[in-house]
Amino acid sequence: MKVLVVDDSGVMRKIIVRALNACGIKDTFEARDGVDGWTQFQATPFDLVLTDWNMPEMSGLEFLKEIRGSGSTVPVIMVTTEGEKGRVIEAIQAGVTDYLCKPFEQEDLQRKLDKYVAV
Repeated sequence: MKVLVVDDSGVMRKIIVRALNACGIKDTFEARDGVDGWTQFQATPFDLVLTDWNMPEMSGLEFLKEIRGSGSTVPVIMVTTEGEKGRVIEAIQAGVTDYLCKPFEQEDLQRKLDKYVAV
């Protein structure tokens, strides 16, 4: 199980990776923004992507649109503080698989993972 974590905050990437490790997912990759994430996504077949929304260079929404535009159906979970209804609808329309609002608890992430991955 290869998981790509995309967030411009190094601290948040580490928090998410630790949470994934605690859920049994050890093969994780990190990207500092959507551009870095897209480069890695094109080079490596990932089983799951977790991305922030607000990032420099390429937002999580733009990154999501690139993934879906490539024809990929990989599950993408938006992990963000952007929880307003309009933003959630925008992400759904762009093809997001699920949404996880920051801050989140370990159990919240585990419930999301249980839907989309076999650890």
